[in-house]
Formats: sequence, structure tokens, C-alpha cells
Amino acid sequence: MLQKNTYAGEPAAMQMPQLTAAPRSRVRHGSVVALASIVALLSLVPLGFIAWITIDTGWAEVIALIFRNRVGELLVNTVLLEVCTIPLCILLAVTLAWLTERTDIPGARLWSWLAAAPLAVPAFVHSYAWVSLVPSMRGLWSGVLVSVLAYFPFLYLPVAAALRRLDPAIEDAAASLGLGPWRVFFRAVLPQLRLAICGGSLLIGLHLLAEYGLYVMIRFDTFSTAIVDQFQSAYNSPAANMLGGVLVFCCLLLLGIEVLARGNERYARVGSGAARPADRRRLGWFVGPAIALPVVTSVLTLGIPFVTLARWLYLGGFGIWRIDTVGSALLQTIALAIAGGLLTTIAATPMAWLSVRAPGRLQRVLEACHYYVGSLPGVVVALALVSITVRLVLPLYQTFATLLLAYVLLFLPRAMVGLRASIAQAPVELERAAMALGRTPSQAVRQVTMRLAAPGFAASVALVALGITNELTATLMLSPNGTETLATKFWSLTSEIDYVSAAPYAFMMVVLSLPLTLLLYVQSKRTAGQ
Repeated sequence: MLQKNTYAGEPAAMQMPQLTAAPRSRVRHGSVVALASIVALLSLVPLGFIAWITIDTGWAEVIALIFRNRVGELLVNTVLLEVCTIPLCILLAVTLAWLTERTDIPGARLWSWLAAAPLAVPAFVHSYAWVSLVPSMRGLWSGVLVSVLAYFPFLYLPVAAALRRLDPAIEDAAASLGLGPWRVFFRAVLPQLRLAICGGSLLIGLHLLAEYGLYVMIRFDTFSTAIVDQFQSAYNSPAANMLGGVLVFCCLLLLGIEVLARGNERYARVGSGAARPADRRRLGWFVGPAIALPVVTSVLTLGIPFVTLARWLYLGGFGIWRIDTVGSALLQTIALAIAGGLLTTIAATPMAWLSVRAPGRLQRVLEACHYYVGSLPGVVVALALVSITVRLVLPLYQTFATLLLAYVLLFLPRAMVGLRASIAQAPVELERAAMALGRTPSQAVRQVTMRLAAPGFAASVALVALGITNELTATLMLSPNGTETLATKFWSLTSEIDYVSAAPYAFMMVVLSLPLTLLLYVQSKRTAGQ
């Protein structure tokens, strides 16, 4: 009997950890859901602000402020900017990606890197360089030109990555059916690039809605420029708030158009074996014109900004490198970038863990709240925080706490992308093994999963930090008195047409942005297994 009791008791003892692990796991999920819900509620602040301010203003005044000639002019400018810029970006990005990934163009690796490198130059620095070179630049077509040069890499990177992953057997099958090279491209290759093109186009479209500095310098009015002008002339004015509401509507409309354009089709290899590498097409006599495109693009996107910066730095000499101002702006930028990067990544961690470890309907709703706020322009987020702090918590107005909160809201999606990938690569079995050895669920996550995900955490911090380095509108509207980052100091000097003194700040922003560009380029290679 003793032996039988001992034998019977062993399974019970072995089951004890399982009996206690289940509720502990539920508690763990509950606490993580609570943390993710808090962040999701904070991310809904801009939308809640728009709804609140609309009700508070009154429908009669809302209608009068929205349905007026000025809003119509801004809407026409915005639509024209989007309609002209995005197709040109698609054409340029797809052509460059095809040349660098699918042809025998000489120096393909060099041209591939140079096609991504313009991301290291902030958009308003592109505008600064072109206005310095051609002071008469202004209006829609100037805005389209600079926007294409500044933003087309957002399309080039995903399209190039998609081309690397495509199975060339599909193209061979199309060619065997009698289709010529052009028809093969348009009927077999281009449809498989639709997801990459739609995603990159959405990113560019949202940047066009959010951009402020680029269009102010070329004197082209958009919703962002009008909102900042209204804010500077009359703090918390109903007109600025209603323009913010229209801009949010434009963002949501753009998101809906992207969903419709993307469709439900998916292209994937389902047969046995692995896809072979694609053969590079021989350009033959066309190699000259083919090289001309990346050369001209590199000159316009990189040559003009760097030559302009070098010219202003040369004219200014060593006297413009004032340690007290340039050094102070650099240190404040780095401090805000590191603090904002850490806070944003920490805030995104619960949601990233839930999306990998506990997917479900609630998770998808919370995740949507985390992602949507990244589509809102910085000026709308800043306007919401200004109005809320002025009306409800005045001591927080123009404080570092409010500024850092704006950074968290703006850059949550950037942190989520890197964290999700790194947590997904940490096996859940290691968490369970740690709990079986006596660790609590929180200890298992902290000591096992988070350590394995540390590289992704660091990459997310870097991505957010370098995004903060170039952020302008929210920093202008929310930063405490006396705060000067590289972006705000550069902007104040260019507003005074002091291009020589502004050059060191532009140069330092480019230097700090280079690691981000390299990180994005390397990550796009990794997605294709290269």
C-alpha cells in the first residue's frame, strides 16, 4: 500500500505545477492586458480630443469653420500633392528596384545603398538645400519635386525586398505562355509587388499629410502649415482644432483607400522545394541609360543637399561651430531621443508580447489602437496635448512630460515592429521551462524572453530615438521654454534666412540619421534572407 500510495502521489505532485501555472498564466495575461489597455487609451487621446472639441465648439460653429474657402483651398492642395507625388514615387522606386535587383547593372550594390541613403536627410533639410540653390522655388510642383526626392526610399526599400523574395518560376511560366518581357513584368511581377507598393505608398501619403517644414520653406500651404500658423497666432483656437479634425479625417480616408487598393490576394510559393535565385537580365546596349537613372537620382537626392551643406559650412568657417549653442542643441537632442526611445519601447512592450503570445480579438483591437496613432501627423497629436493640458492640467503645459508623451504616441508603431519580431523569435517553451523550474511568470518573461529579445529592444530604441531627432512640429509646439533641439534650432535660423548658421545643425541631424538609414537597409536585406 505504501508503494502504491507513493506511486499514486507522484503524478499528483507532478501535476501541481500545472494546476498552479494556469492561474498564474492568466494573472500574467491580465496584468499585461491592463498595461496594454492603458497605453491604448492614451493613444486614443487625439481622436477623443477631436470629438470633444467638436461637441464643445458647437455644430453651427464647426460647420462654419470647416465649410469655408480656406479649408477648400487646403484640401485641393493636399489632394493635388498626394495625387502627383505618390505615382511619381512609385514609378521611380519600382524602376530603381528592378534595375538594382533584377538586372546586371554595374555597381548594383552601390546604387541600392544610394537609393536608400536619402532617408538620412530630413525632409526639411532637402527643402533647405533646394531653396538655397534655387531661391525662387515655391508652389505645388516644387513641393512635388522635393517630396519625391525625400520620400521615394520609403517605397524603394519594400519593393526591392519583395523583388528579392519573388519566385522566378512564375515569370518563367508566363514567358513560356508566349508573353514578352514587358507583359511578363506587368502581368506576373507587378501584381506580386502590390502589397509592398501599397504599404510604401501609404507611408509616403501619411508623411505628406504630416510634413510641415518642407512646405513652409517653399511656401506651399497644407493643413499642417495652416494648423501651426493658427496655433502660433492664437493658442488653442477653434479654427486650428477644426483643421486638425479635417486632417485626421484625411488620414483615416487614406488608410481606407490603402486597404481597398491592397485587396485580399496573396502570392506565395506552395510547391515542394525552394525558390531558386532570380537570374539577372542583361541590359546590353541599354546599360548607359540604365546607369543614368540612379546617377541622376543620387545627384538630386544626395549631391544637392551635401554640396549645399558643404558650401554653407565653408562660407561660415569655424565661427559657426559654436560649442555653446551647437553643443547644447546636440546634447538636448540626444537626451530627448534616448528618453523618448526608452519610454516608447517600454510602453510598446506589453502589446508586442500580447500580439505574439496571446493573439485574439481583444489583442487585435488593442494593437489597432497602438498602430493607428502612428498615422496621425505630429501637429494633431501636439494640438490635442496642448488643448488638454491647457484646459485640464495646466501645470503640465509645455513640460518635458507632455513632450515625451507626444513622442510615445507618435512613435509607438516604430517600437512595435522591432519588438514583435524579436519576441516572436524567443521560443515560448523556454518561458514554460523557467516556470517549471520555479520562476514566476513575470520572472520567466523578464529573465528569459526579454533577454533573448534584447537586440530587438535596442533596435526599437534606436529607431524611435532617431525619429525623435528629426521631429519638428510636436517639439516646436510642446517643448518647454529654453529647449532647443537640432531640429528646432535649425528651424529658427532658417526662418530668419540665416542659412549659414543653420548648416551645422542640419549636418549634425544627417550624421545622427545615418545609423537609422543603415539599419533600415540591413533589415530590408534580412527580410529577403540576405
